Amino acid sequence: METVRLGSTGIVTNKNGFGALPIQRISDQEAVYLLQKAYENGIDYFDTARWYTDSEHKVGIAFAGMREKVFIATKTGAKCADDFWKDLETSLEQLQTDYIDVYQFHNPAVCPKPGDESGLYEAMLQAKEQGKIRHIGITNHRLAVAKEAIESGLYETLQFPFCYLATEKDIALVEMCKDKDMGFIAMKALSGGLITNSAAAYAYLSQYDNVLPIWGVQRENELDEFLSYIDNPPKMDSEISAFIAHDREELLGDFCRGCGYCMPCPMGIEINNCARMSLLLRRSPSASHLSKEGQEKMMKIEDCIHCNQCKSKCPYGLDTPALLAKNLEDYKNVLAGKVQV
Repeated sequence: METVRLGSTGIVTNKNGFGALPIQRISDQEAVYLLQKAYENGIDYFDTARWYTDSEHKVGIAFAGMREKVFIATKTGAKCADDFWKDLETSLEQLQTDYIDVYQFHNPAVCPKPGDESGLYEAMLQAKEQGKIRHIGITNHRLAVAKEAIESGLYETLQFPFCYLATEKDIALVEMCKDKDMGFIAMKALSGGLITNSAAAYAYLSQYDNVLPIWGVQRENELDEFLSYIDNPPKMDSEISAFIAHDREELLGDFCRGCGYCMPCPMGIEINNCARMSLLLRRSPSASHLSKEGQEKMMKIEDCIHCNQCKSKCPYGLDTPALLAKNLEDYKNVLAGKVQV
């Protein structure tokens, strides 16, 4: 079994974390079953967030009465100290616990620091002194904010998108964290569903001994894949290396990662799915993509007023309106039968 130590936190866990965002889409009973099955088969790190609707509630039900056996990480999107405390108390109540192992600032636009007048970092320290949180972390999609967080020495963990589509700048963050003895938690390890070979994804990340991937799980067959890697972890070989090289050639560049930080759209466009529909049609095909409802969502792109709000908020610097237009054109060609998928 491969394990990873989350830097100075001292947390040692299986190199398979459970990402609990997707369980907000299933029932309490289904979610609890998946969470408990994950634990019973070797996964003990579970990541959720206040923003994930009822995800914390489901994690709380699953591990009530056995809190000390698992590591639970959650997040706050608060922008001031008062909201921080409200979020923290709500999370503790929903999770049915009196402490959180890793409490993270959820994708802040700037890196919270002492004396920045937000009071956020001071609240984190106070919560830690009170024993309500054990370790202070931050999540982000912006290289500059992530780098600042590492260099500040204020954080024990960084959660950042990392997969085999990583750039040299992304890899540099991983190495910086290792040098600083800071835990690195890899989100988007499957790039929002665009990476369809989980064995290749695991093998790539296994090359980094300080990286903990958290896999978003909604279905039992997804969980089973990752559980199988506990006893038989995929290793990088020539076949997997060639597969990754092909995927990188196809996917690297201006593609939407589906993070959703461009949302909401004032015209109601579901940007985080519509702006990557061409890839979804080909890599993660689903009847829903071409259904009546799916078509209605895509045609909303025609209502774009080019306000550029989405473009200004994209952490990857994408020209989102242009990307939406390109995906709509391809989608229409698919519907007309001009392009096969």
